[in-house]
Amino acid sequence: MNTTSTSAATAGAVTFVWLGMVLAISFLEAPLKFRAPGVTIPVGLGIGRLVFRALNAVETVLAAVVIVTVAVGGAPAGIIALTATVTALLAVQLAAVRPVLNRRSDRVLAGEDLPRSRSHLWYVALEILKTAALITLGIALSAS
Repeated sequence: MNTTSTSAATAGAVTFVWLGMVLAISFLEAPLKFRAPGVTIPVGLGIGRLVFRALNAVETVLAAVVIVTVAVGGAPAGIIALTATVTALLAVQLAAVRPVLNRRSDRVLAGEDLPRSRSHLWYVALEILKTAALITLGIALSAS
């Protein structure tokens, strides 16, 4: 393959770190926090906002590192496409879904009683797609 081994190894390691963070926070911490004794919906939302703000900031940095290492390493088109896919999924989460979720959680934290959000389902769906794309990208980088 055209990708230099150092670039591929770096991008692969960063991709798997990113994947681990998404799995640990989105699919483990997020649902479990609401099962802890004494954690109300407003408290859980407050914690979730902080945790996901931090996760998304780290994801943005990790995405930048993957983009740079893939670009510098002269990656083949398939790896470039996977990198673009993962980055696009994150961008949609951050630019389209998170603002809607933030406005809704502001209302809940202000005391409004609202039904479950469809935007939350969109975020979860994008998170599942991003997870699949990260796995595929990490494997492709490991194989290059």
